[in-house]
Amino acid sequence: MLKLFKIFLQIAILYGVCLIGNGIQHVFHLFIPGSVIGMILLFVLLSMNIVKAAWIEDGANVIIKNLTLFFIPATVGILDYMDVFTGKGSLLIFIVLVSTVLVMAGSGFVSQWMMQRREVNHD
Repeated sequence: MLKLFKIFLQIAILYGVCLIGNGIQHVFHLFIPGSVIGMILLFVLLSMNIVKAAWIEDGANVIIKNLTLFFIPATVGILDYMDVFTGKGSLLIFIVLVSTVLVMAGSGFVSQWMMQRREVNHD
């Protein structure tokens, strides 16, 4: 029961940082989404050791393990826009698939290149 409360508290901390990011976005009328501002804020807090990674690690792991459940509402929401996919709109699916593969391949090549460069500079 204590571990469950600990995980709940850690998720609440993560959610609180997200709410602060949303608040910053709302107050300053920024074009960057509040959730992104919250992630940047969390990164800064972790980098400066204001928040220790151990304080949120278990809660973050629970969220990551159940991440696919968070995509269900967005996937079901696509059904409202089925008229977009009729006719030539079906090309959107092809474009999304091709661009996803290109981004994944590009990211892989860049990370491989950076790792090789790091090993050469390290030796």
